[in-house]
Amino acid sequence: MQPWHRSPTTPVAVLLAVAPGLAVAQFRAMALAVTVALVLTVVTHRRVRGAWPWPRMERVGWLAVALLGWCGVAALWSPEPGRALQTIGGLAALLGLALMAARALAEETAPRRLAFALAGGLAVGLALAAADHASGNWLRLAVRGFPDMPMISFGLKPAMSLMMLLLPLVLAVPMAWALRGVLVAAGLAVVLWLPADSAKIAAVAGLVAAGLAMVLPRAVPRLAALGFAAFSLAAPLVFAFGLAQAPSLEPLPRSAAHRILIWDFVLDRVAEKPLLGWGMEASRAIPGGSENFPAADLHRYGLTSPDARAWFGVPAARRLPLHTHNAALQLWLELGLVGALLGAALGAAALLAASASPAGFGMAVSAVVTWQLSFGVWQPWWVASALLAAVVAWMLRRA
Repeated sequence: MQPWHRSPTTPVAVLLAVAPGLAVAQFRAMALAVTVALVLTVVTHRRVRGAWPWPRMERVGWLAVALLGWCGVAALWSPEPGRALQTIGGLAALLGLALMAARALAEETAPRRLAFALAGGLAVGLALAAADHASGNWLRLAVRGFPDMPMISFGLKPAMSLMMLLLPLVLAVPMAWALRGVLVAAGLAVVLWLPADSAKIAAVAGLVAAGLAMVLPRAVPRLAALGFAAFSLAAPLVFAFGLAQAPSLEPLPRSAAHRILIWDFVLDRVAEKPLLGWGMEASRAIPGGSENFPAADLHRYGLTSPDARAWFGVPAARRLPLHTHNAALQLWLELGLVGALLGAALGAAALLAASASPAGFGMAVSAVVTWQLSFGVWQPWWVASALLAAVVAWMLRRA
């Protein structure tokens, strides 16, 4: 085993130890933190081994490159071509670094260092999130200079999504099952307490998937990959059918009702350009997306109370605020059928590749659920977090 100061595992281990706490304080910093850690991993490998860790490309890597390539083509007709190219460049750099770091770590013999850093970092992050929530978000307000932020409690959702992404990997940490159980239980308790619905669903889905993969290690990942691909390709039809059956949205939380109205708006835009889509990063500039929902749409979904009309009358309640809150629909909207095919293939391949260990498969399912319910497909901090988790899952197979 390399001394810690000469080991390529050290930068990633340090990041795992601080990432959950960092995400509580400022989740957007994850993009830079992951980039720095991966660069240091690659550079340390080069310094110690005398050669760059060029990746051995497998199916997942080639499909990711193909999707980014189609994004580059779709930038040609994007209403935001400059932003599209900037996003593609950043994602390509992150992907390349992650593949090189995975190759570098595959040659190391210190997975336990990563495993215990993961467990310790999660414990600290969960404690900070709980303390922040219990104190009225004092920690995050202090980081931001105590601004007037009425909705700041919901800002813990990104941090909890990151921690619930990492939580299934605790099952691969080489320590007593009782200790693993305590940490997993603590993670579930904190996420169920905080206002982060998508993180709650991702946590349960990831842990259940890991458990099922322990019992049926071949069948469950294959069924999950098939189900993901089928849903991704049929997403417009699935959402159209579901929204047609939707009852009144009045009893739902306003954020949930808003999401459903967003999907309704996106379906109409997908139908206008189903083959090639509106272009990479077009979600930010779709015609009509910056407007509020008309009264007819609110009435159609039963949102007729004065409170509902007031909530959907504020500028933030737009028809498409930045992204679709569903990865499958965003790919259809921006990249059309071609992008949906590539995204379906990439997601299915990633689920199958992650099934090398139940913990890794649980992590992959958690990531898929979060992408389908919450953040945009291209958000740098979340893509960086998912790539970090994938690299760690790859390494922990030998822990």
